[in-house]
Amino acid sequence: MPNLENLKKQAKQYLRWHRERYYPVAAKIRATLPRFRHLSDEQVLNANFKLADAQELVARESGFGGWQALKSGAHTMTDETGQTVPRPILNSTEAQLFVADIKASCDFYTDKLGFTVAFVYGEPPYYGQVTRDHARLNLRVVGEPVFAGDIREREHLLSASLSVATTDEIKQLFLSYQATGVPFHQTLKKEPWGARTFIVSDPDGNLILFASPAD
Repeated sequence: MPNLENLKKQAKQYLRWHRERYYPVAAKIRATLPRFRHLSDEQVLNANFKLADAQELVARESGFGGWQALKSGAHTMTDETGQTVPRPILNSTEAQLFVADIKASCDFYTDKLGFTVAFVYGEPPYYGQVTRDHARLNLRVVGEPVFAGDIREREHLLSASLSVATTDEIKQLFLSYQATGVPFHQTLKKEPWGARTFIVSDPDGNLILFASPAD
């Protein structure tokens, strides 16, 4: 675990990002602090967010109920180096997709794939996030090709892998995407290990795998 001074600096960084209206921090605040959970990104950035809130955010991210609990825990781990520290738990993962145009990408994911825009950041926009249920995809503008030639298509290099709970859901999802004219790199098929999958190709050639559990 980082020492207390580094945690204090992290809290001040969150506070500064909030004051600068850095959109990615709004999603972090909403996901971590219960009193902000019902607010949109815009409302989170407009809300009163104090150093104490930023410290609570850091504490909760570190697995503590509040800043005082974190301070006690940090001091304990500093003073009693022989004590066993619980293993950190990873809460989530987010794919990062490289795109040429944020608006075009957001339009594709919302109009074709049923996602919603969580935030768009920058002037002009160069970073954003789209979400659907528990899936989150980050979009980052890159002005040059990321892959050489057609290696991505030839090697079927995936940019993200998303899953549903049942075989019926993957079939329903595939048919709904087919009806909206989504371009497929691979149509629905049953894999040798029993899972059913299909792969969507977005406007920038990112390959998004959708999969169900094995039968």
